[in-house]
Formats: sequence, C-alpha cells, structure tokens
Amino acid sequence: MNAVFSWIAACLSAGADALGRPLLAPLGVLPGWLSATLVAAATGVILLIAFKYTSNQRSIKRVRDDLDANLLALKLFKDSTAVTLRSQGRLFVGGFRLMLLALVPMLVMALPVTLLLGQLALWYQSRPLRVGEQAVLTLALGGDAKAPWPHVRLRPSNAVQVELGPVRVRSKRELCWTLKPRAAGLHRLTFDVDGRPVDKQLAVGDGLMRVSALRPGWDWEEILLNPAEAPFRPGAAVRSIAVAFPTRSSWTSGTDSWLIYWFVVSMAAALVFRRALGVKV
Repeated sequence: MNAVFSWIAACLSAGADALGRPLLAPLGVLPGWLSATLVAAATGVILLIAFKYTSNQRSIKRVRDDLDANLLALKLFKDSTAVTLRSQGRLFVGGFRLMLLALVPMLVMALPVTLLLGQLALWYQSRPLRVGEQAVLTLALGGDAKAPWPHVRLRPSNAVQVELGPVRVRSKRELCWTLKPRAAGLHRLTFDVDGRPVDKQLAVGDGLMRVSALRPGWDWEEILLNPAEAPFRPGAAVRSIAVAFPTRSSWTSGTDSWLIYWFVVSMAAALVFRRALGVKV
C-alpha cells in the first residue's frame, strides 16, 4: 500500500512543483514578511471560495439561523430553566451539524493545501547556505545492513569545496561530507554511485531562495514534504540525500513559525472577505 501511495504522491508532487516553481518565483524578490503575508492572505481567499462551492451553503445558512434563534432565546428567557436547557442542547446539536457540513469541503481542500504547503516549505523552512558556510551532506544507501556497499564518489565542482569526507556510518549505511560553498547560486551536486550519476540540489546565496533540504526516498510522506527533487525509486542504490541547511530566523517567514503565521493570516483573510463573497461558514 505504501508503494501505491508513494507513486500517487510522486505524481502529485511533480505536478505541484511544475506549477509552484513559476507561480511562486516572485517570492525571491520580496521581503520574507511581505511574501509570507501576501501568500497567506491570497490562500485564505482562495480557500474561502473553494469552501463556498464545495459546501452546502443553504444547509449551513439554516443551521446558522437556528443557532442565532437559540442564542436570542437564551437572552430573552434566561429566567426559564426549561428554555435555557432546550436552547443549549440545540446549540450543541447545531455546532455538531456545522462540523459535519464543513467536513466535505475540508476533505476536498486537504490535498491541495498539503501540496501548497510543500511548495511554501521550499522557501521558508530553511535558508540557503552562504558562501564559505559549512554544511553536512548525508547520502543514505539503499539495501539491508548486510548488502555490499557501492562505490560512491562526489564529483569535483568549482562551486563547492569538500572539507571532510566521505565518512562512513556503517550502522546506518550512510556517507557524510562536510561542504563549503565557493559561489552563490543554485548548484547541482553529482555523485557517481557504481558508475551511475546521482544528483542533488544545493542552494547558496542570501535572501529567499528555493531550498531543497532532502531528495527523498520512496516514502509518500517524505515525497509530499520534499517536492523539489524526484524521489529515489524502490531498489535504488541510494535511499535519500540530505543537506543540513541552516534554520531561517523570522516570526513570519522563519523555520516552522512560517506555518503558524500562514494559518493565522489565511484564517483572518477568510473571515474578512466572507461577507463580501457571500460565504456562510
């Protein structure tokens, strides 16, 4: 089953990356806080429109009207225990009905949102290396613990200097290098693995750049979270290649915090525009 999910994830991630690469390219010329705010606000409005056309707006309106009526009853008949209990029960049932009515649009939007977050993570989850800044690159081999090790060599590059490695971690079937970039840009590292070339992206520079921290293996979760590079197929000599990029420091567009900021701003944008777009939530 994991193989099927991984194949589906690989197809979806490839399509999302083909769209996300050009559409999100302007993020590279904007300040991080501004790009994160614009993307989150635009996402909130788009999701609001999607909610409108994938939900039963008439049923939501009826439930909302019923909730308003019971809230009014609580204020008008607060001295009546029977009315209060009956209205509170109806409020509880109404809230549960709203949750059920929102379930279908949430399921419809779950996959597009996941693909979008995978694209945004390339911009905000890590920052690129700076020229002269060291980082550890880890190549994980496929196969079981007793399988023979292939011959692995990192090809020389004018863009990167190898400070140390390869260091073998036999218990994990991993090889590690310490790298120091020499030039800014989006570089491609090439390994010879038993004579076959294997590539990995390396982002070097200042400001916002697409940063692919991991070229994943054949695991659907890793594929969705790391969509920039093609995953390694089952049975490949290499399982994954990772670069330990530095974390990005920012409340709005920094490592992990960007996700919280995206959620808050997108929800705020949806609430602001829901009446203008005539959406019942």
